[in-house]
Amino acid sequence: MSAFRPGLAPTLVVLALLPVLLGLGVWQLSRAEEKRQLLAAADARRIATPVYVEQLATSPDPAYLRVRLHGHFDAAHSLLLDSRIRDGKAGVELLQPFQAGSGQWLLVNRGWLPWPDRRVAPAFQTPEGPQELLAWAYVPPGAAFELKHLEASGWPQLVNQVDAAALWQHLGRNGLPLELRLEEGPAGYRTDWPIVAMGPEKHIGYAVQWFALATALLGLFIYYGLRKGREKDHEPSTRHA
Repeated sequence: MSAFRPGLAPTLVVLALLPVLLGLGVWQLSRAEEKRQLLAAADARRIATPVYVEQLATSPDPAYLRVRLHGHFDAAHSLLLDSRIRDGKAGVELLQPFQAGSGQWLLVNRGWLPWPDRRVAPAFQTPEGPQELLAWAYVPPGAAFELKHLEASGWPQLVNQVDAAALWQHLGRNGLPLELRLEEGPAGYRTDWPIVAMGPEKHIGYAVQWFALATALLGLFIYYGLRKGREKDHEPSTRHA
Protein backbone atom coordinates (compact mmCIF):
# COMPACT_ATOMS: atom_id res chain seq x y z
CA MET A 1 0.00 0.00 0.00
CA SER A 2 1.37 3.39 -0.99
CA ALA A 3 2.39 5.82 1.72
CA PHE A 4 0.61 9.15 2.13
CA ARG A 5 3.15 11.91 1.53
CA PRO A 6 1.41 15.22 0.67
CA GLY A 7 4.34 17.42 1.68
CA LEU A 8 4.54 20.32 4.09
CA ALA A 9 3.24 23.16 1.86
CA PRO A 10 -0.01 21.43 0.74
CA THR A 11 -0.65 20.32 4.31
CA LEU A 12 -0.32 23.88 5.61
CA VAL A 13 -2.64 25.16 2.89
CA VAL A 14 -5.31 22.59 3.73
CA LEU A 15 -4.98 23.23 7.47
CA ALA A 16 -5.49 26.93 6.79
CA LEU A 17 -8.37 26.71 4.29
CA LEU A 18 -10.41 23.72 5.45
CA PRO A 19 -11.56 25.23 8.79
CA VAL A 20 -12.49 28.45 6.97
CA LEU A 21 -14.62 26.65 4.38
CA LEU A 22 -16.34 24.51 7.01
CA GLY A 23 -16.89 27.56 9.22
CA LEU A 24 -18.51 29.46 6.36
CA GLY A 25 -20.82 26.53 5.68
CA VAL A 26 -21.87 26.29 9.33
CA TRP A 27 -22.39 30.07 9.45
CA GLN A 28 -24.70 29.92 6.43
CA LEU A 29 -26.71 27.15 8.10
CA SER A 30 -27.09 29.29 11.22
CA ARG A 31 -28.20 32.23 9.09
CA ALA A 32 -30.80 30.03 7.43
CA GLU A 33 -32.18 29.04 10.84
CA GLU A 34 -32.27 32.70 11.93
CA LYS A 35 -34.24 33.59 8.80
CA ARG A 36 -36.68 30.73 9.40
CA GLN A 37 -37.32 31.92 12.94
CA LEU A 38 -37.69 35.53 11.78
CA LEU A 39 -40.20 34.57 9.08
CA ALA A 40 -42.19 32.43 11.51
CA ALA A 41 -42.32 35.23 14.10
CA ALA A 42 -43.30 37.80 11.46
CA ASP A 43 -46.07 35.58 10.10
CA ALA A 44 -47.46 34.96 13.58
CA ARG A 45 -47.52 38.64 14.53
CA ARG A 46 -48.88 39.87 11.21
CA ILE A 47 -52.02 37.72 11.51
CA ALA A 48 -52.61 38.72 15.14
CA THR A 49 -55.30 41.15 16.26
CA PRO A 50 -54.27 44.74 15.42
CA VAL A 51 -53.26 47.01 18.28
CA TYR A 52 -53.88 50.73 18.57
CA VAL A 53 -51.27 53.44 18.17
CA GLU A 54 -51.05 53.95 21.93
CA GLN A 55 -50.16 50.28 22.43
CA LEU A 56 -47.61 50.41 19.62
CA ALA A 57 -45.92 53.44 21.21
CA THR A 58 -45.40 51.59 24.51
CA SER A 59 -44.45 48.19 23.07
CA PRO A 60 -40.87 47.08 23.93
CA ASP A 61 -40.76 45.02 20.72
CA PRO A 62 -42.87 46.68 18.01
CA ALA A 63 -41.46 44.76 15.04
CA TYR A 64 -44.23 43.34 12.83
CA LEU A 65 -47.06 44.37 15.15
CA ARG A 66 -50.27 45.00 13.26
CA VAL A 67 -51.69 48.46 13.94
CA ARG A 68 -55.13 49.97 13.44
CA LEU A 69 -54.88 53.56 12.22
CA HIS A 70 -57.45 56.32 12.19
CA GLY A 71 -56.41 59.75 10.93
CA HIS A 72 -55.29 61.57 7.82
CA PHE A 73 -52.28 61.82 5.52
CA ASP A 74 -50.03 64.84 5.09
CA ALA A 75 -49.65 65.12 1.32
CA ALA A 76 -47.20 68.02 1.53
CA HIS A 77 -44.21 66.11 2.97
CA SER A 78 -43.82 62.89 1.02
CA LEU A 79 -40.67 60.79 0.76
CA LEU A 80 -39.73 58.60 -2.18
CA LEU A 81 -37.42 55.77 -1.16
CA ASP A 82 -35.21 55.24 -4.17
CA SER A 83 -33.72 52.12 -5.78
CA ARG A 84 -36.51 49.68 -4.89
CA ILE A 85 -36.53 46.84 -7.43
CA ARG A 86 -39.58 44.65 -8.04
CA ASP A 87 -39.71 41.93 -10.68
CA GLY A 88 -36.60 43.42 -12.25
CA LYS A 89 -38.20 46.88 -12.59
CA ALA A 90 -36.92 50.05 -10.94
CA GLY A 91 -39.19 52.01 -8.66
CA VAL A 92 -39.65 53.81 -5.36
CA GLU A 93 -41.59 53.33 -2.15
CA LEU A 94 -43.90 56.15 -1.12
CA LEU A 95 -43.72 57.20 2.54
CA GLN A 96 -46.01 59.89 3.94
CA PRO A 97 -46.64 61.40 7.38
CA PHE A 98 -49.93 60.27 8.90
CA GLN A 99 -51.50 61.98 11.90
CA ALA A 100 -53.53 59.67 14.12
CA GLY A 101 -56.62 60.90 15.94
CA SER A 102 -54.58 61.19 19.14
CA GLY A 103 -52.31 63.73 17.44
CA GLN A 104 -49.42 61.28 17.15
CA TRP A 105 -47.54 61.41 13.85
CA LEU A 106 -46.57 58.20 12.07
CA LEU A 107 -44.51 57.54 8.97
CA VAL A 108 -46.59 55.30 6.72
CA ASN A 109 -45.16 53.42 3.74
CA ARG A 110 -47.92 53.18 1.16
CA GLY A 111 -46.04 50.75 -1.06
CA TRP A 112 -44.05 50.46 -4.25
CA LEU A 113 -44.46 52.56 -7.40
CA PRO A 114 -42.76 51.94 -10.76
CA TRP A 115 -40.42 54.62 -12.02
CA PRO A 116 -39.71 53.78 -15.66
CA ASP A 117 -38.36 57.23 -16.61
CA ARG A 118 -36.18 59.03 -14.08
CA ARG A 119 -36.59 62.28 -15.99
CA VAL A 120 -40.22 62.34 -14.87
CA ALA A 121 -41.19 62.11 -11.20
CA PRO A 122 -43.40 59.12 -10.33
CA ALA A 123 -47.05 60.12 -10.07
CA PHE A 124 -49.10 59.32 -6.97
CA GLN A 125 -52.25 60.48 -5.25
CA THR A 126 -52.94 60.99 -1.55
CA PRO A 127 -56.30 59.97 -0.09
CA GLU A 128 -58.17 62.94 1.35
CA GLY A 129 -60.10 63.09 4.59
CA PRO A 130 -60.13 60.64 7.53
CA GLN A 131 -58.75 57.19 6.83
CA GLU A 132 -59.22 53.83 8.54
CA LEU A 133 -56.13 51.73 7.80
CA LEU A 134 -54.34 48.57 8.81
CA ALA A 135 -50.54 48.56 8.83
CA TRP A 136 -47.66 46.76 10.47
CA ALA A 137 -44.50 48.06 12.09
CA TYR A 138 -41.33 47.45 10.16
CA VAL A 139 -38.06 47.40 12.10
CA PRO A 140 -35.10 46.76 9.77
CA PRO A 141 -32.53 44.18 10.87
CA GLY A 142 -29.14 45.61 11.70
CA ALA A 143 -28.49 49.34 11.69
CA ALA A 144 -31.38 51.76 11.79
CA PHE A 145 -32.39 53.77 8.76
CA GLU A 146 -30.70 57.08 8.12
CA LEU A 147 -32.36 59.98 6.38
CA LYS A 148 -30.04 61.23 3.65
CA HIS A 149 -30.03 64.74 2.19
CA LEU A 150 -33.20 65.98 3.88
CA GLU A 151 -33.64 69.54 2.71
CA ALA A 152 -35.95 72.35 3.74
CA SER A 153 -37.69 72.46 0.37
CA GLY A 154 -38.38 70.41 -2.69
CA TRP A 155 -41.05 67.92 -1.67
CA PRO A 156 -41.50 65.10 -2.39
CA GLN A 157 -37.95 64.25 -1.37
CA LEU A 158 -35.98 61.45 -3.01
CA VAL A 159 -34.01 59.57 -0.35
CA ASN A 160 -31.90 56.44 -0.21
CA GLN A 161 -32.51 55.58 3.43
CA VAL A 162 -35.03 56.75 5.98
CA ASP A 163 -34.86 57.70 9.65
CA ALA A 164 -38.36 58.56 10.87
CA ALA A 165 -37.03 60.28 14.01
CA ALA A 166 -34.94 62.66 11.89
CA LEU A 167 -37.99 63.47 9.78
CA TRP A 168 -40.05 64.43 12.83
CA GLN A 169 -37.21 66.56 14.15
CA HIS A 170 -36.92 68.28 10.79
CA LEU A 171 -40.65 68.97 10.67
CA GLY A 172 -40.89 69.87 14.37
CA ARG A 173 -43.47 67.19 15.09
CA ASN A 174 -44.07 64.57 17.75
CA GLY A 175 -43.82 61.28 15.88
CA LEU A 176 -42.94 57.65 16.47
CA PRO A 177 -39.47 56.61 15.19
CA LEU A 178 -40.98 53.73 13.21
CA GLU A 179 -41.99 52.90 9.67
CA LEU A 180 -45.49 51.48 9.30
CA ARG A 181 -46.18 49.50 6.15
CA LEU A 182 -49.73 49.42 4.87
CA GLU A 183 -51.56 46.20 4.34
CA GLU A 184 -53.35 45.76 1.04
CA GLY A 185 -56.17 48.26 0.61
CA PRO A 186 -57.41 51.32 -1.29
CA ALA A 187 -54.75 53.63 0.21
CA GLY A 188 -51.85 51.34 -0.68
CA TYR A 189 -49.94 50.80 -3.86
CA ARG A 190 -47.95 47.56 -4.18
CA THR A 191 -47.59 46.32 -0.61
CA ASP A 192 -46.18 42.79 -0.97
CA TRP A 193 -42.88 43.47 0.80
CA PRO A 194 -40.52 40.55 1.39
CA ILE A 195 -39.72 40.12 5.09
CA VAL A 196 -36.09 39.28 4.36
CA ALA A 197 -33.95 40.12 1.36
CA MET A 198 -32.54 36.58 1.23
CA GLY A 199 -34.64 33.56 2.19
CA PRO A 200 -33.43 30.51 4.14
CA GLU A 201 -33.14 28.46 0.96
CA LYS A 202 -30.47 30.82 -0.38
CA HIS A 203 -28.37 30.36 2.76
CA ILE A 204 -28.79 26.58 2.49
CA GLY A 205 -27.56 26.77 -1.11
CA TYR A 206 -24.51 28.79 -0.08
CA ALA A 207 -23.80 26.33 2.76
CA VAL A 208 -23.86 23.43 0.29
CA GLN A 209 -21.38 25.28 -1.90
CA TRP A 210 -18.96 25.91 0.98
CA PHE A 211 -19.18 22.28 2.13
CA ALA A 212 -18.66 21.11 -1.47
CA LEU A 213 -15.52 23.24 -1.73
CA ALA A 214 -14.27 21.82 1.55
CA THR A 215 -14.92 18.28 0.31
CA ALA A 216 -13.17 18.99 -2.99
CA LEU A 217 -10.16 20.48 -1.19
CA LEU A 218 -9.89 17.48 1.11
CA GLY A 219 -10.29 15.07 -1.82
CA LEU A 220 -7.56 16.80 -3.81
CA PHE A 221 -5.30 16.78 -0.77
CA ILE A 222 -5.73 13.03 -0.27
CA TYR A 223 -5.28 12.34 -4.00
CA TYR A 224 -2.13 14.48 -4.13
CA GLY A 225 -0.68 12.84 -1.02
CA LEU A 226 -1.26 9.30 -2.30
CA ARG A 227 0.12 10.19 -5.71
CA LYS A 228 3.28 11.68 -4.21
CA GLY A 229 3.58 8.57 -2.05
CA ARG A 230 3.43 6.29 -5.09
CA GLU A 231 6.02 8.39 -6.87
CA LYS A 232 8.33 8.07 -3.88
CA ASP A 233 7.78 4.32 -3.74
CA HIS A 234 8.68 3.92 -7.43
CA GLU A 235 11.80 6.03 -7.39
CA PRO A 236 14.87 3.89 -8.18
CA SER A 237 17.27 3.56 -5.29
CA THR A 238 20.73 5.00 -5.88
CA ARG A 239 23.77 3.25 -4.51
CA HIS A 240 27.13 4.91 -4.20
CA ALA A 241 30.23 2.89 -4.66
